[in-house]
Amino acid sequence: MRLRPLGLATAAGTVLLCATALAAAHGDAPRRGREGTVPAADLLAKVRTCDRISAGLYRTDAESAPTVPVCGLKGAVFWQADLDVDCDGQRTTHCNEDRDPWYQDDTAFHQSDGKPLRADALPYVVVPGKSALWDHAAAGILGGGVVAVIHGDQVEYAVVGDIGPKEIIGEASYATAEALGIDPDPATGGAESGVTYILFKDSRVSPVESHAAAVALGDRLARQFLAEN
Repeated sequence: MRLRPLGLATAAGTVLLCATALAAAHGDAPRRGREGTVPAADLLAKVRTCDRISAGLYRTDAESAPTVPVCGLKGAVFWQADLDVDCDGQRTTHCNEDRDPWYQDDTAFHQSDGKPLRADALPYVVVPGKSALWDHAAAGILGGGVVAVIHGDQVEYAVVGDIGPKEIIGEASYATAEALGIDPDPATGGAESGVTYILFKDSRVSPVESHAAAVALGDRLARQFLAEN
């Protein structure tokens, strides 16, 4: 994850398309549309109020004021922020030094074959680095854990794939943005607000690069989350 200056991410409209099937091909880029069986509205109804578990607030960009808390619920943590596009990981046509001025060829967590994650094919989310504000690992948020990312009426299941700066929050992979109908350009795309991230505690997708596995586990945990909160 990079320290992106304020104002480079621009808001994009939500694309309304048909819901995707649970079983996507292993390793394929995600399709647009709601994934799983749980509507976005049902998940959003559970995160209307925040029981803050972070010691303070996060910035959404390097130059912005700290405004975003990490909130806790039974079985999950969540935050509501922007979406900066992360292209870090394997070098591809969409993700490289020419397309992304902040590009790095590695991710904090790796595929089952040891390679970095592929940002333009795998939906993943970036979590803030451990700090006095909050420690994601201590809260049960693990590498490869499942995240429900919500934008408009769409739900995209992703994994925890990278670790970013200690005071900045709100970033997800090229594939996550694209699946949600957000401009995935790493330099000029993203969404300035309106994105909710629900991270399920003590979950882990295996193998981490299987989006189909993330959708199947995420859908089950989302239904459990609704039942318990």
